[in-house]
Amino acid sequence: MSGYALSHVDLSVSDLDRSEKWYSRLLDATRVLDGTNDEHGFAFRYLKTPAGTLIGLIRHDEQDPAPFSPRRTGLDHLSFAVDSPEELRAQLRKLTDLDVPHSGIVEQPTGDAIAFLDPDGIQLEFYRLTVQP
Repeated sequence: MSGYALSHVDLSVSDLDRSEKWYSRLLDATRVLDGTNDEHGFAFRYLKTPAGTLIGLIRHDEQDPAPFSPRRTGLDHLSFAVDSPEELRAQLRKLTDLDVPHSGIVEQPTGDAIAFLDPDGIQLEFYRLTVQP
């Protein structure tokens, strides 16, 4: 094996129903799995995007009340790849249509990004890479 592909991303959320609705609308994702883990005290739902990305939404029975912070060790942000300037502009329109506050398209040294937050304040972005790594 020459490398590893990303299997899935799990995000801790405060409200499974709200987060599932929000991510499903934003990413055109559909639920593929849901359940609970009583031994470890959480409920989960997995959504699959049209690109095949799995997003796990995890609702822990015992939650840390501190808000999300990209400055805390752990997740800084989650980025969804887009392939073209047209697709990035389409995502900008979709965010606006869904009344999701966003940064607009921001040019960065390695690409163009639109930053925004999910209902729990988790930092997300749509990103078009413009340089070859």
